[in-house]
Amino acid sequence: MALPTKGRVVISTTAGDLDIELYAKETPKTCRNFIALALEGYYDNNIFHRIVPGFLIQTGDKSNTGGGGESFYGDVFEDEIHPRLRFPHRGIVAMANRGKKNTNDSQFIVTLDRAEELHGKHTVFGRCVGDTIYNAVKIGESEIDDNGRPVYPPKIRSIRIVDNPFDDIVPRITAAERRAQQKAREESMKEREEEFRRRGAKKNTKLLSFGEEGDGGEEEEEEVVFKKKPMFRPDMVVDAKSSNPNLMDVPDFSSKPSTSSKPPKKSKPRESSVDITKIRSEHAALANATLTARSKEISSLESQIHKLSKRTGGGNSDSEDEDEQRKKKKKKTNYVEEELAKYKARGRLSKPKGKRKDESGLLAAMSSFRSKLQDAPAPLRSPTPPPADEEGESHPGAGVEEEEPMEVDTSLDFISHRLTFASSKDAAADEERGKAERDYEVIDPRVRGAKAREEERARKEKIDEKRGKGGRRRY
Repeated sequence: MALPTKGRVVISTTAGDLDIELYAKETPKTCRNFIALALEGYYDNNIFHRIVPGFLIQTGDKSNTGGGGESFYGDVFEDEIHPRLRFPHRGIVAMANRGKKNTNDSQFIVTLDRAEELHGKHTVFGRCVGDTIYNAVKIGESEIDDNGRPVYPPKIRSIRIVDNPFDDIVPRITAAERRAQQKAREESMKEREEEFRRRGAKKNTKLLSFGEEGDGGEEEEEEVVFKKKPMFRPDMVVDAKSSNPNLMDVPDFSSKPSTSSKPPKKSKPRESSVDITKIRSEHAALANATLTARSKEISSLESQIHKLSKRTGGGNSDSEDEDEQRKKKKKKTNYVEEELAKYKARGRLSKPKGKRKDESGLLAAMSSFRSKLQDAPAPLRSPTPPPADEEGESHPGAGVEEEEPMEVDTSLDFISHRLTFASSKDAAADEERGKAERDYEVIDPRVRGAKAREEERARKEKIDEKRGKGGRRRY
């Protein structure tokens, strides 16, 4: 049975509301920290920075990175592990620590399934109730990247405190003041960026602009200075000064050059001509280099095409021989074929050369033996050897000790024998068959099941009969 709760808040997110009931009696310090931060608006605009599908969702970091967070007490505070507050189902709200005990700050988690392995490691301080648990499940189904961060993270809009079990909490700053500070900070940031853009911007006169520019742009136009080349001939001016110093203020077009004087030297056009020739020579060298590189590429491609055409079948006889040699080199050895060839060669060597033997005589001998077997009426007996001479006749090698002769079976009784089997009427065979039937019993489970049902039915009928008799006795 779950413990009674004391305190209730509603977390408004982009995926829907989460109705949270708090265990303020069992975990007073943790619940006080959570409610104080909610009153200050600390959790506003925080994202769910970590999602483990089917396990938990995590939020409460103001920096939205997962590595920040601060408590209402200024530093981390200790765990409040209660033996009856566990993780038996989804919707359990607990504190998230920094991987060690007693390192709680502002981050918290909401479980999406049973998580008994978290018991004793994280402080349970609330539970998600009602249909709002499905909003937590929806957040857990968000798309995530390889690091477990959501691609489009859900966000906490605000936290509304329905039942505050700690009336003595004095927030350091209210949620409205925090929002006003955030708004002022954003506006000042925008103004700073705009000022930096106006000061640091430089007009590029080489680009066309079709937009209307402000006063700052016009001021920048006035600062632009264009340098123009002089429109007079310096050599003519020098000659005029040297010849007549009184003509310093007279324009160039009023002075006429003398016919006796030599034409002036043109130094600048020569320099420009030299520069043009250098540029042309460099351009020609670059073009030649590109042409040579291009020709090398073309020659290499042609050689590759030629090789490919040789491989596919085109080309002279030399290329064909090279291809055959290459195929022979690349041909893999087949061990099965080698063994088969050895076996065939061995069979050819074992066979004697010449014509085959005539096997007609062998067939005739076999047929005569078969006829002898068929015609034999009675068992034949082998002829008895003649008795030894009693008289002492002289035989060659009589004084030599004779060896025992090898025993050879020369009886021909097998010709008249026939193979017979015991008939089914034989008593011994019937006895063996009966013994097998007695020893080996075939059991059909269907028959046994039907028999068991019959026995159960009969037993119930007997019980019903007894009950009926007893009822008649009562009445």
